[in-house]
Amino acid sequence: MMETTVELRNVPGTGAAMGWAGGHTVVIDRHEGKAGGSGLGFSGAQMLALAMGGCFCNSLRFAAESLGIEVDTLEVTVTVKLGGEPLVTQEAHLSVHCTRKDGGDTAELVARAEQTCMVANTLQRGVKVTVGHRAA
Repeated sequence: MMETTVELRNVPGTGAAMGWAGGHTVVIDRHEGKAGGSGLGFSGAQMLALAMGGCFCNSLRFAAESLGIEVDTLEVTVTVKLGGEPLVTQEAHLSVHCTRKDGGDTAELVARAEQTCMVANTLQRGVKVTVGHRAA
C-alpha cells in the first residue's frame, strides 16, 4: 500500500491555513465574512473540486503516455453541488475538453482517465476517515 502525507498550519494573524507537500503549497480559507474567513485561499468545496479535476488531468496524461498519444489541449471544469447538514458534496460533474496533436479522437483517453482517477474512484467508493487529537 502506498501512503502520502500533507501538512497544514494556521497562517498567523488570519483564519486561513497553509498546506504543503514537498515544495508545493496551497492556502485554504473560508469565503470572506464566513466564520472569520478572509477569502485568502480556496474553500473546502473548491479544494475538493480541484482535487478531482487535477487528478483527472493527471490520469488522462498517464493514459495518453501509455497509448503514445500527444495531448494538445486539456481543459476540465468541475462543478460540485453541496447540501445537507453538515454541508457535504452531494454530486460532482466533470466537463472535459481534450484534443490530440494528431487530431484523433480522445474518447478513449477520457474513458481511461475516468476509470483510473484515484480521487473520483475514492469518492465513489467511500473512504474511512479517522481523526486523532494531539493535546497542547
